[in-house]
Amino acid sequence: MANPSIAELKNEEQFELIAELNHQQIKDFIYERLEENGKMVRAYMFYQIAMILFGLFFVSRAIILAIKHFSEPLIISVATLLFSFTLLVIIHELLHGLAMKFTDASNITFGGNLKKFVFFTEADRHVLNRKQFALVALTPLVVVKVISLAGIIFTFHQPWVYFWIILMSTHSLFCAGDVGLLSLFYNEKDEEIFTYDVKEEKKSYFYRKVQEEMKNDV
Repeated sequence: MANPSIAELKNEEQFELIAELNHQQIKDFIYERLEENGKMVRAYMFYQIAMILFGLFFVSRAIILAIKHFSEPLIISVATLLFSFTLLVIIHELLHGLAMKFTDASNITFGGNLKKFVFFTEADRHVLNRKQFALVALTPLVVVKVISLAGIIFTFHQPWVYFWIILMSTHSLFCAGDVGLLSLFYNEKDEEIFTYDVKEEKKSYFYRKVQEEMKNDV
């Protein structure tokens, strides 16, 4: 079944606006979503804490090895952090864009706020349903995770294993916003939720299909 059009979503008898997100305030909105602490958010927080501790352990190990005059792991770790906060950000957003292409989106653009270190990918006025949004939100997490795990396996006894471990650990931080937005779709699994972006307004809109019981109550 095709997604509803924007005009259909604005029909108050059929759909209810549940969130209007200004892209300049996206970080605050994500924090609110994370603070609500739903099942998906809790699961991701445990994962993120594990990844951070995992990464810190290997950074600490690299420092100890450098003190013992084996500096290659530390050099690789520092280089990976620089890579993660520059090129990996671009790769992350490009993966969002690629996933959007699979939902037949056009007019895909990228934006962000460097001061707040917030970046986003949008497809102007392209409506996404729950499954499509999940695909777009989780593609960077899954792709980078799989590639990192493969890299760890193939370089396990080499100094370059630090690159893949630090990359995987750091990237978990970048995915918190994706999970926070995705949780909006999964708080109520029985509800149909749709979203779209309006580039000129720099906003995202989230709509919920009105249940038959709610219509009858009205």
